[in-house]
Amino acid sequence: MSPFDLRSVDLFSGLGDAALSQLSNNATACSLPQGATLFEEGDPGDTAYVVTSGELEILKASADQSVRIAVSGPGIIVGEMSLLTGEPRSASARALVDTELVSIPKATLDALLESDARVAHALFDVFISRWREQQSRLRQSEHMAQIGVLTAGLAHEMNNPAAAVTRGSSLLAAAVEQRVAAEATVPNGAYVPSPSAATPPTSPMERAEIEDSLETVLDGYGIEEAWRVAPLLAEAGYRVGDLDLQGATAAEVVEAMASRAEVNALIAEVAEGSRRLSELVTALKSYSYLDQAPVQNVDVARGIEDTLLILKSKTSDLELTRDYEPDLPMIEAYGSRLNQVWTNLIDNAADAIHDAEIADGRIAVTASALDDSVVVVVANNGPEIPQPLQDRIFEAFFTTKEPGRGTGLGLDTVYDIVVNQHRGTIKVDSNAERTTFTVSLPIRASDTQPA
Repeated sequence: MSPFDLRSVDLFSGLGDAALSQLSNNATACSLPQGATLFEEGDPGDTAYVVTSGELEILKASADQSVRIAVSGPGIIVGEMSLLTGEPRSASARALVDTELVSIPKATLDALLESDARVAHALFDVFISRWREQQSRLRQSEHMAQIGVLTAGLAHEMNNPAAAVTRGSSLLAAAVEQRVAAEATVPNGAYVPSPSAATPPTSPMERAEIEDSLETVLDGYGIEEAWRVAPLLAEAGYRVGDLDLQGATAAEVVEAMASRAEVNALIAEVAEGSRRLSELVTALKSYSYLDQAPVQNVDVARGIEDTLLILKSKTSDLELTRDYEPDLPMIEAYGSRLNQVWTNLIDNAADAIHDAEIADGRIAVTASALDDSVVVVVANNGPEIPQPLQDRIFEAFFTTKEPGRGTGLGLDTVYDIVVNQHRGTIKVDSNAERTTFTVSLPIRASDTQPA
């Protein structure tokens, strides 16, 4: 590749002839057939490549699949960020068509940077521009990934109540018709008792005992399918003392009782499903701060509770404790962005516990006022984060997760929201017993910055 060609690459556009000649002398032409992989996410970053013909697709592992994040054609350099940062490849590259490239070893680029301060200066602006461009793309990817987390959580949480409403409404018409028919067979003047218990059985053992005793009494009356009727009566609140029936009309009265119980149970199922769906929709609206100004008076505890409700499917197998200081002051903040912070911290805590297969996983959330700030602490009993990783955990692009796990972006977005947008602080402390993230946010928004 000639110096003129290299100068057409943005990254090398500011180099002089001597530097370009040095670069060309150490670069190597190579070919990549269609479908072949140039490098994999997680590989060591020891070479950069310039596409001279053809196209590469850049792929990022996400949720057990590869997502295309860019297509690089002629004149585009790929893989240079790993050379700069010393980090493993943050994405994979694969040839969309037969592709020709020029490879530039890390040693060559390092020597070029060390040879002349003007060379480093010429490359610096381009590197920074590329860095900011990639950071912007990945921040948008973070938001989309978080939407995916919330969508999955909401879909899981809404599935059961939605199924209950669908099932109940589909069976209710037939159950009402059956109730009308059953009550029509009850002789005039016959008494159909009401349940004496206000609530259904509170435990499986209690439920089983009540059902067995009801079934025994029903069998004594010669009721067919007593095994079917007893659970309906138990759930409706009937007890043995309610079954003082006249033998001649017992079958008709019991069938009327069972039909009433089934209708009431279906109505209750539909009502509870509707209530649960309404609760989730309300939480989602509150979580996203729909129809509100960008900066609001934010109830931090309410935001955490909305987040926990939406993430319930992720934390349902964990011991979850909350401790909110009474009369916690409202703070002036970007409410929806703070909820992104709680989502990331709680989601990461749950992932850490699940990945480590900790049987008694625990997450504790506290919120309290301190001086002119509100302090939120999110703690979990997941594995310890080593000190070298604690020192880097808020860096852009840094993550402790393997490719395809989580958002793959670490906690730099959390840091940006807390520190840059709200002028707060965030710190991490981790040992063998407990990992704690502490977020401090000013109550007044005088220093809050627009994003």
